[in-house]
Amino acid sequence: MQKDDVNPSKGELPKDSIVREYDQQAFTYKIQPNDLLSVRFESLTPKELDFLAAYSQQNISGGGVAQGGNALMIGELVDDKGEIFFPYIKKVKVAGLSLFEIQELMQGIAEKYLESPAVKVRLLNYRITMLGEINQEGTVILPNNRVTLLEAIGLGGGLTDLADKANLKLIRQKDGKTEIIYVNLLDENFINSPYYYVHQNDVLIAGALRQRPYRKYFGQNLALIVSSLSLLLLVIQFGK
Repeated sequence: MQKDDVNPSKGELPKDSIVREYDQQAFTYKIQPNDLLSVRFESLTPKELDFLAAYSQQNISGGGVAQGGNALMIGELVDDKGEIFFPYIKKVKVAGLSLFEIQELMQGIAEKYLESPAVKVRLLNYRITMLGEINQEGTVILPNNRVTLLEAIGLGGGLTDLADKANLKLIRQKDGKTEIIYVNLLDENFINSPYYYVHQNDVLIAGALRQRPYRKYFGQNLALIVSSLSLLLLVIQFGK
């Protein structure tokens, strides 16, 4: 809650009105090494050309599933140099490009071999890991590459009541380095943060509030103390 949200006279938040507006930040994920791309080629060419035959053979030998005819799905792992390998084309540089840029690049290449080709590119392994005070710890496969941190937490079942929402640790791999960032979900300015959207392989660690041990164990310890006192009083009473 922001301090200026409160109505001084009534002590409540304004209703049915826009409190503040923020410009939505543009975000486009750029492909990195070790990303897994799905590239699908389709064509109206009536016969299977050597170009597609080579892809079919690679797909079968690599354990993939050919779609049949002139359409197939290939999963390609981006190597450490940011490249993927294709027969005839050899290596194609994709690191640093968005999915739409890669799709446009592959479209131009396919037009050299196929009649009226259609190319679709998807990222197969866009995922993050969430640990700590998360209701469902583990790795989450995201439905697309434009997911906010808040949406990702929701996919993980949300934060527990004991989570410190003002000090979430985010571990991000970027340009060969590992960054450690602390974010505050309670601050509205987080919407404008460069960490508002999650990146591939992000790790989110939700720490606990300082009073976590007290809140977690107070109830059961109090019950134990009360039970012990009751038993002691009974023993004293029967001992008289």
